[in-house]
Amino acid sequence: MKSRLILTACAAALMLGLPAASPALAQSAATAAPAPAGVTVPPLGFQERTLPNGLKVYTARDTSTSNVTVQVWYRVGSKDDPEGRSGFAHLFEHLMFKATENFPDETFDRLTEDVGGNNNAFTSDDVTAYHETIPANHLERLIFAEADRLGSLVVNESVFESERDVVKEEYRQGVLASPYGRLFSLFVPATIYQEHPYRRSTIGSIEDLDAATIEDVRRFHSTFYRPDNAYLIVAGNFDQAQLDGWIDQYFGRLSNPDRPLPVNDVREPEPTGPRDVTYYAPNVPLPAVVLAWPTVRYDNPDRAALTVLDGILSTGESSRLYRSLVYDQQITSQTSSSLDASQQAGALTAFAIMAEGKTPEEGLAALRAEAAKLRDAPVTDAELAEAKNELIAGALRERETVEDRANVLGWSLINTGDAASADREIASLQAVTAADIQRVARRYLTDQRSIAIRYLIADEANPATVQDVDVSAPIKVADLAPVGRIFELLPEGQRAAMPTPGEPVEPATPPVADFRLDNGLRVLVVEKEGLPLVSARLNFDAGSGDEAEGQAGVAAMTAALLTQGTTTLSAPQIATEIEQLGASIGAGSGPDFTNVYANAPANVFPQTVTLMADLVRNPAFAAEELDRQRSQTLDGLRVALATPGPVASQAAARVIYGDAPYGAPGSGTLTTIPAITREDVVAFHQRRYRPSEATLVFSGDINEAEARALAQSAFGDWRETGPVDARAAPIGAHLPPRVVVIDQPGAGQAAVTVALRGISRTDEDYFPLTLGNTLLGGSFTSRLNQEIRIKRGLSYGTRSSLGVRREDGLFTASAQTRNDAAVEVSDLILAELTRLATTQPTDSEMTTRQAILTGAFGSSLETVDGLGSLVANLALYDLPMSELATYAGRVRALTPEQVQAAFAEHLPTDRASLVIVGDASTFIDALRAKHPNVEVIPLTELNLDTAALK
Repeated sequence: MKSRLILTACAAALMLGLPAASPALAQSAATAAPAPAGVTVPPLGFQERTLPNGLKVYTARDTSTSNVTVQVWYRVGSKDDPEGRSGFAHLFEHLMFKATENFPDETFDRLTEDVGGNNNAFTSDDVTAYHETIPANHLERLIFAEADRLGSLVVNESVFESERDVVKEEYRQGVLASPYGRLFSLFVPATIYQEHPYRRSTIGSIEDLDAATIEDVRRFHSTFYRPDNAYLIVAGNFDQAQLDGWIDQYFGRLSNPDRPLPVNDVREPEPTGPRDVTYYAPNVPLPAVVLAWPTVRYDNPDRAALTVLDGILSTGESSRLYRSLVYDQQITSQTSSSLDASQQAGALTAFAIMAEGKTPEEGLAALRAEAAKLRDAPVTDAELAEAKNELIAGALRERETVEDRANVLGWSLINTGDAASADREIASLQAVTAADIQRVARRYLTDQRSIAIRYLIADEANPATVQDVDVSAPIKVADLAPVGRIFELLPEGQRAAMPTPGEPVEPATPPVADFRLDNGLRVLVVEKEGLPLVSARLNFDAGSGDEAEGQAGVAAMTAALLTQGTTTLSAPQIATEIEQLGASIGAGSGPDFTNVYANAPANVFPQTVTLMADLVRNPAFAAEELDRQRSQTLDGLRVALATPGPVASQAAARVIYGDAPYGAPGSGTLTTIPAITREDVVAFHQRRYRPSEATLVFSGDINEAEARALAQSAFGDWRETGPVDARAAPIGAHLPPRVVVIDQPGAGQAAVTVALRGISRTDEDYFPLTLGNTLLGGSFTSRLNQEIRIKRGLSYGTRSSLGVRREDGLFTASAQTRNDAAVEVSDLILAELTRLATTQPTDSEMTTRQAILTGAFGSSLETVDGLGSLVANLALYDLPMSELATYAGRVRALTPEQVQAAFAEHLPTDRASLVIVGDASTFIDALRAKHPNVEVIPLTELNLDTAALK
């Protein structure tokens, strides 16, 4: 499902320095293959009932899983933020994870992560939703907890101030530090909507956050958090009668306020003519343009045709936008579109990030031309079939887990109030005709209704555009309900008892069939019952660690070019075939391996694997495709080098590995990418893509006999030529620690990374280090997150990664924070790392981390891709398949002594390096006082081709 969020997600590929996706062209109708027979998307199958207090309850029992998901969707979103309090619904989402009168702060994390589950929440225009997935025996505890935070949430001054600081850091990270954050988060909605509160950003503004008071927050909760304004969704392994009893017991006793909800039903006026606006911002490495048209709300019958139109315009590798703007004209580095059909209004938005040297006017003209084509002529039968196949296959994937199915239901309820609308969606999409698409294009995508946006780099003549915070809203602070009862955490002896867990439901690990073809290709098969989906992973020993000196990026370039033409199929033909199948096929490389992957409905999986084999065995590596990929990669690198987080990650690898292959950026550099030749790519493919060195993993709705026949048909006659290319050591010598600052004046945030040379995946200390890393920074309840986010509000989130590889891996612990807090955050990271190496985790910490690891493992077993990934990762490192069955036992057998000893041996802070990317003027003096040997490198002088970084 595409939404406004796709705009930020698409731009994120550039922000992270990834090559932009390389969609190919649509095949002509004359040569298009017929669409395969459609797949059946099963109904969601939820039962519905309403409690006397108005709470609507939806439940679906599924005994094939050991888990259960609990979700509460409240009909309050950013459109309901009071005037002068933008970001309020989102701020309150954070507060809902704090205490109630019966349990203290962070209990939700204790009830979920600490037992092997997960929890999260999100806020959008019309909804704030809270969701947890847990082992099924903990269900009663979650029902109790969700009801308790609805009925007796504690909101005090310290929690309010801390979470407000966290949200400010989220704003700085997602809006200010991201090159296109201002465009997609602030300026696009503010321009599209003239009257509707959708024009305000969900995250709000620093000014409005600062203006909020604790009384405002309490009144907001009293107004919107009530049983008759919520949907409770439960899906998974439970006893229906028992669950109904718990819901009645805990939710049934809650009451509603004696006043109606505020009225908020603004109708966006019809456009009176085209609009055109230009925004300026710092740190815009490539100009961007947006062309948008107001369309329809979610429940409008035209949404189905607009959804298919959107798919034809930008979904998949044969989309019209890619063909025109990226492939043919080569004027943009990335382009996409999104239909944002919300509860009360909607818009279709197309965007393009320009290629180096291309102008915004070229981008806008090209977007307008594509809209005109949709108005002027019907789409082809092939395009219509492709779009429908992709949408239907996507709907199938969206129903794979109990959590997925609950999400689909939740969105339907919020947007229509009708649980059955999600199941009718499939038939609506299938009924769309070419005439319908042309009709809605002529109705909505006209020049007179268009909104053009240019997003350009600020300079002295054009200063940065300031966010407009003086925006009216239909709900005023005065409209909120008065503060009700103010709750405080009760003394422990007076609290309602937390229900005890039931008997655990253990996940089963399926058997793995293991055989080889005559050419040496290893094949692993793991069958999974459920939806008719199958995935394949073909892995090669071909990573950036295998690249020759000066060829950084050749492994990634080789993988990216696999889908861009074979000896018998052009890139357009490949793209069309993938989309007609409703399949997903792609490839990517890492430090040690390349993974070619495919996922498809079971009825078209044989054709998918046949195509996958052709891509791997017979790539053309055409010169013109290499040129396109080079240009897109370079544009992606330019954006990455303007973003603190990716810069810090790439610099950290150089600091740890120096000039060794592991130290080079996997995506290449501004120097190496232009130098890669077709001969380099062909040679890398010939040396590293060999059946005797490869592993093929099938997972999903496929048995061993079917997999054996399919593997033999697609790969059995594949023969390798030439000698095996011996693998050189990619890690280099151990290097002394460094402290490096990369100075980016005016950066929206600082990225702080502590890095050490770690271990290989096969090291005997892998399991104790994995558990310790989860305790350090591998979950929301980790020590780093507690110290940096929860206690001090210095970051939206922290993380650490063991970063294992075939040889010594790259351990990192990182956070993004406001610039002036960079030194404090680096000290906190180092202190927590020292603590793990010098003191043993508590028994409670060991128990909860063990549950987190085994719970995540169990969750991976529930999807075809997750299951296949587990099997493939064992094979990549030549580990026995028996580790699937022994994983949980090995984790539970770990001791505190093993964790401390492993950190003391492998990750002592006296060997740690520190990299900070940000505005050095705000922190360099404090850092130099602690680290006199600090190296300061201006971002404009950064050189990732060398260990010196300059």
